[in-house]
Amino acid sequence: MAIKKKQTQKRFPGKMLYILLGLTLFIAIGLIVLYPYVFSHTHSEATIRIPANATEQNVADTLTKYYGKKYASHVMRLASMKKVDFSKRHGLYTIEEGTNAFGTMRRIAYGGQTPVRLTINGFRSLDLLCNRIASKLDFSADSLKRYLADSENLRQYGLTPPQAMALFMDDTYEVYWSASPEELINKIGRNYMDYWYQGDNSRKAAEMGITPADAMILASIADEESNATTEKGTIARLYLNRLKKNMRLQSDPTVRFALNDFTIRRVKGEHLKVNSPYNTYLHTGLPPGPIRTTSRATLDSFLSSPPNDYLYMCAKEDFSGTHNFAVTFAEHSQNARRYRQALDKRGIK
Repeated sequence: MAIKKKQTQKRFPGKMLYILLGLTLFIAIGLIVLYPYVFSHTHSEATIRIPANATEQNVADTLTKYYGKKYASHVMRLASMKKVDFSKRHGLYTIEEGTNAFGTMRRIAYGGQTPVRLTINGFRSLDLLCNRIASKLDFSADSLKRYLADSENLRQYGLTPPQAMALFMDDTYEVYWSASPEELINKIGRNYMDYWYQGDNSRKAAEMGITPADAMILASIADEESNATTEKGTIARLYLNRLKKNMRLQSDPTVRFALNDFTIRRVKGEHLKVNSPYNTYLHTGLPPGPIRTTSRATLDSFLSSPPNDYLYMCAKEDFSGTHNFAVTFAEHSQNARRYRQALDKRGIK
């Protein structure tokens, strides 16, 4: 019995050696196989756009564009092993610098989309606004315009197609690149509805005798009339006064909007003849819709402004960007004369 035990002890180290060698070989082979997938990394951050109904070739071409054919092939081989269906991965995905092939595959195959930051700030036409939005998202400007031209799509917001620009309150929104026009408007619309109906703002407008849509139009005119935040509420109130007295608003910015020429510094008689519902020198009442997108700050200034009796305003002759306000036409005429003289002195035609 003692002799057999001694022989077993001699053979045991040999078995362990073979096992260790086998494990080492297995690990070495594994490292060789996995090396391209684990130790190759992206050299920079990139944004990968996967179109609707994408094919593997679409994704491979995009990866190749940013990271080269070799890296792309590693990612696509892993995706093939996982049987990833890229036709269902429509979206935008950010691949960070230093990401290996495994990480990239997981990001584009199973990760959440990277949102796009969409900033709305002082757009002067719906066409320009739609074109800018479409340049950031994966739909055409025409498809967004068509959606906004359908009155059924705007009814829930209390707006008509000419008032569609009111929805786009100046703000920064996070939306997905793959969003449809409907999904985008649902998000933009929630912001609009929250402003008007999550607090007292709709009540404040009603107390003035106007709707939220009316308030958006008046605020947009005030934004175009002045850059001075301190007087925007006063300006909007002035036009509200004229509206209630059934006076024409006679607002120069609405004429520039009607002419689609915002370079005009001095509105003249020939400008006032433009045949447009936005020409408030010709037509009584509000124009059909806002003449630009407007901000919460302007709306807050308007809705919180104290009532005034002003019916007239004229830019100050010191070109400070602020205005002289008047209750009577006689007082306004004096203000306007001083301003015209200042324009003439500077040679502004």
